Amino acid sequence: MPEIVHRSADPAIVERLAAAGLDPRLARLYAARGIASPAELDSSLKGLVPPDRLWRVDEAARLLADAIERREKLLIVADYDADGATACAVGMKALRSMGAIVDYLVPNRFEHGYGLTPEIVREAAARSPQVLITVDNGIAAVEGIDEANRLGMRVLVNPNQAGCAFPSKSLAGVGVIFYTMLALRAELRNRGAFSPAKPEPNLAELLDLVALGTVADVVRLDANNRLLVAQGLARIRAGKASPGIAALLEVAGRSYKVASAYDLAFSAGPRLNAAGRLQDMSLGIECLLAHDHIRALELAHKLDRLNRERREIEVEMQDSALEMLAGIDAGDGYTLTLHRPEWHAGVVGLLASRLKDRFHRPVFAFAAESDGRLKGSGRSIAGLHLRDALDLVDKRHPGLIERFGGHAAAAGATIGAGAIETFRTAFESVAREALTPSDLEQRIETDGELEARDMTVDFAVAIRDQVWGQGFPEPRFSGRFAVESQRVVGEKHLKLTLVLGRQRFSAIRFGSAEPLPESVEAVYRLDINDYQGTSSVQLVLDHPR
Repeated sequence: MPEIVHRSADPAIVERLAAAGLDPRLARLYAARGIASPAELDSSLKGLVPPDRLWRVDEAARLLADAIERREKLLIVADYDADGATACAVGMKALRSMGAIVDYLVPNRFEHGYGLTPEIVREAAARSPQVLITVDNGIAAVEGIDEANRLGMRVLVNPNQAGCAFPSKSLAGVGVIFYTMLALRAELRNRGAFSPAKPEPNLAELLDLVALGTVADVVRLDANNRLLVAQGLARIRAGKASPGIAALLEVAGRSYKVASAYDLAFSAGPRLNAAGRLQDMSLGIECLLAHDHIRALELAHKLDRLNRERREIEVEMQDSALEMLAGIDAGDGYTLTLHRPEWHAGVVGLLASRLKDRFHRPVFAFAAESDGRLKGSGRSIAGLHLRDALDLVDKRHPGLIERFGGHAAAAGATIGAGAIETFRTAFESVAREALTPSDLEQRIETDGELEARDMTVDFAVAIRDQVWGQGFPEPRFSGRFAVESQRVVGEKHLKLTLVLGRQRFSAIRFGSAEPLPESVEAVYRLDINDYQGTSSVQLVLDHPR
């Protein structure tokens, strides 16, 4: 049973924030997340970290400006997730608005593998570009860059590297390309490239794409990233979203007028990602690049159908994984490594994520590729840097892992057809060195209990309108409720009426139809239920017991 722990907040900081005009309830939430002054909550564009602080971005801007002046062909090599797709769309729109001749190429997850491989470089060369621009990939692609140079192409990669003094080190790929476009615009301005006949592009119009990619990539929402997301959400709520993002929200049944980071993460993002998981991310990129609502909506409906298919595949895979684990005590091991030949390579990462959440263990799930090799995706818990763990496995067992990459929380690896048991043993050994038994004990952080008088629509709206995400978690509360009524809806969800004090609250528990006892302690978030023009508070329950 997960342990429920409450975040602490310094009372003096809470008082200081409240004295500055913040709602005292929000002040406590912010203080518990490390906010010490109202200035840290400034979401105006004047607070954006300047582009010139990004290492060598001026060189990148000059290279691109030169290419535009020479009428050279540029080719963006994208990635097949939401960050890569939004980064590609930002680059395409911005470069075209500044007069560039530019196109894009996106690797296929099942044909090319990850990153700027020599194979994808040779495919790019067939289009005869002079400059390759990598977005959300390429920084470690030494072989791919060498191949591009051999074929006469210059390569532009992420300037946000080690040794860079840029204070927001958690920029997503879409944030990096946005900053690069800001620097390019400044360079072209200095060269006198703009005039009344050819005005400067308003790059703020791309911030909805930046917001989606930043949230979907689950990067840490430091102050600069929160600012980017807040600005993008403001444009969406004002009806200024690009046709593609507006269409993605529409097919998900989400109102743009009250769009939140949660909607980007759990509605728009998964639909965009479905293209890269099951087919080809060019479908998602074309949706983001669509010029009109009709075309964008047509593509968004295709993405929605793919996402429904993805969910069905994921459920089947999760059921088969749980069958494999039946009778196995997850406490016997520090990790889980699973494989079934019929699993879908585009969905194993989602499966690993679900199992990691369920068992609170680092998990790797592998699917079989057409050539017999096993392609896996892993997810980790705090205490084990997954990419570093793979690096250690690779050093101890040379040749075991054919290819790997990723970061602390998520990573991928390709191994030989008969190597699953060797990998399982090696991965378990590395994890046991890094983790302690207490690391495997799941703890759920909440913001404590709410009094019934604070569980209002106004407070729920105030929470919804803020930017929450990785490293700046959305508020969750805990409390004990009497269960007055409960019924199953949609076959696998539980609709409840809960009582706290003398007040009744509507509640829902998604993904589980198991009946609850007459009294429950639950973790929940405040949501808003809009029905026939009336808004009311709804509690979304997690971990009732």
